[in-house]
Amino acid sequence: MRSITFSEATLEAMSEEMERDDRVFIMGEDIARQGGIFGQFKGLPQRFGFERVKDTPISETAIVGAGVGAALAGMRPVVDMHFADFLGVAMDEVFNQMAKIRYMFGGQTIVPVVLRAPDGIIRSAAAQHSQCIESWFLHIPGLKVVIPSNPADAKGLLKSAIRDDNPVLYFEHKVLFPMKGEVPDGDHLTPIGKASIVREGKDITIISYSLMLHRVLEAAKSLAGSGIEAEVIDLRTISPIDKETIFESIAKTKRVMIVHEAVKTGGVGAEIAAIIAEEMLDCLDAPIKRLGAPYVPIPFSPVLEKLVKIGVEDIVNAAQEIC
Repeated sequence: MRSITFSEATLEAMSEEMERDDRVFIMGEDIARQGGIFGQFKGLPQRFGFERVKDTPISETAIVGAGVGAALAGMRPVVDMHFADFLGVAMDEVFNQMAKIRYMFGGQTIVPVVLRAPDGIIRSAAAQHSQCIESWFLHIPGLKVVIPSNPADAKGLLKSAIRDDNPVLYFEHKVLFPMKGEVPDGDHLTPIGKASIVREGKDITIISYSLMLHRVLEAAKSLAGSGIEAEVIDLRTISPIDKETIFESIAKTKRVMIVHEAVKTGGVGAEIAAIIAEEMLDCLDAPIKRLGAPYVPIPFSPVLEKLVKIGVEDIVNAAQEIC
């Protein structure tokens, strides 16, 4: 077991998968010449050549479309979006083509594309470079959506995504790139569709993912000081959602809260709350609680940006309201 950064873990995953399967290649803006904005592709072109680590023009539609075409031709492309916010430019390729082709052709072909999408609030990157848009893709049948919170799952989920025969969106929070954590040696895979209980408790279930999971864990420590033992679930995959792990936890704690950085309205928390309300309402001793950003664009001003972030104190206060 080694301690490496989130960024190094994704680099290791790419390197191992490119070594394992010569059909795997990467393309995106400035990934060969620059090594990626966050260094997550550094050294790959020197090792695997510029034919397998390709810089592209600034055209998200062309990049995603080329990835889908390459997948249909038998390759296993990994497409980098630079910033998740730019996925909107390529939405026709994402939801009309990438997500639908396998279904529309009766399963006669596979579409093994991975879209890497750095997301999340970081240092006044403002309204067009700081969004969390993962919930958009829950609504599209044919896509899998993963979103790791630590280096081990960053590596394991990326490797699983590359080996999947279906299109996978891989969201990676920009603040997590320098974060260090232990990563198992060898061919480490994290299963897609399986959540993880990262802290056990008996009084409330708190469900989260990505960067916000770390604030939830801090809040759980604080809550323990006041006698509330929170069970914390890291979703890791938000499509498909691991209902089994969520339901087993709620059956034990009887209370639940969902916490994410994305806008609360129409977010992942809304879908999970609806699932729980439909199938587990009789188990609950308190209303379902959701925490997410207010319904505003992410501000440029550091002072205003701080106001849209969910803090540890917000999580503690919300949990205490239902415990």
